[in-house]
Amino acid sequence: MRARDEVVVALDVGGTGMKCALVRPDGATVHTERHATAAQRGPDAVVGTILDVAEGLADKARADGLTPVACGIAVPGVVDEARGVAVWSANVGFRDVPLRDLAATRLRLPAALGHDVRVGGLAEARVGAGRDAGHVLFVAIGTGIAAAHVVDGSAAVGAHGAAGEIGHILVRPDGPRCGCGRVGCLEAVASASAIGRRYTELAGAPATAAEVVDRAASGDPLAGTVWREAVEALADGLATGQALYDVATVVIGGGLAQAGPRLFDPLRDALRERLTFHREPRLVAAALGDEAGCLGAALLALDTLAKESR
Repeated sequence: MRARDEVVVALDVGGTGMKCALVRPDGATVHTERHATAAQRGPDAVVGTILDVAEGLADKARADGLTPVACGIAVPGVVDEARGVAVWSANVGFRDVPLRDLAATRLRLPAALGHDVRVGGLAEARVGAGRDAGHVLFVAIGTGIAAAHVVDGSAAVGAHGAAGEIGHILVRPDGPRCGCGRVGCLEAVASASAIGRRYTELAGAPATAAEVVDRAASGDPLAGTVWREAVEALADGLATGQALYDVATVVIGGGLAQAGPRLFDPLRDALRERLTFHREPRLVAAALGDEAGCLGAALLALDTLAKESR
């Protein structure tokens, strides 16, 4: 058992903000901070802020009588976890940034770099809503849609660091154009941003996905149509995911999961209708909220530390 004073420096970096924490090996968070990413300053400035914040957290730990033993960082985009390189990120502007080695050098600690959704899935699978399921598909639905396939506590990375891009499954060949450039991707139809955009186009007045859900529940026929189409597209994507991965549990996170039963009840029914011989997975809401990224980054760093000590 690790000493009670050991902590991991953990950062979950997004395009707008960074969620940061000191996390014990048992998953308990002892200190949290939030900082602006300010991605408009450019990738070099963002890297500088990440390293400054991480170093500040390590110093804070020592000042409080704690011992930082590793650093875990989660970033969006394409991540080469084996090399510790942020290959590409539209949100932050990274291009081939060796962030793991930069953090290890600055903090003089073992470091790990992971993809934000994969580490979130790692946390949900180990200590969150998918705990003890063994085979988990974590799907984050917000501005886009991405997923993490976690088997026995380990998230698949893929040959090129791009595993889990379920948002780019083709679900509507005649649908709207996706940000990736292709027509009909799942996230172009069923992400929170896509739902709001679709309603706005049809109604001629702006609305968020949350407002569309509320209006659908209140009997607005246009909102009801947009919401139903999104849920059906999402069910198509999840049915494809189940055919590929055969998981025990699907954990839904991200902003759209806040719709609660108004999402999960029709989605569960629609998914059931699409399955034939495949086993129906348990469909549940994420349990860790926006803490998942930091917790997952810490878990990834601890995994790296354990491998290095063997």
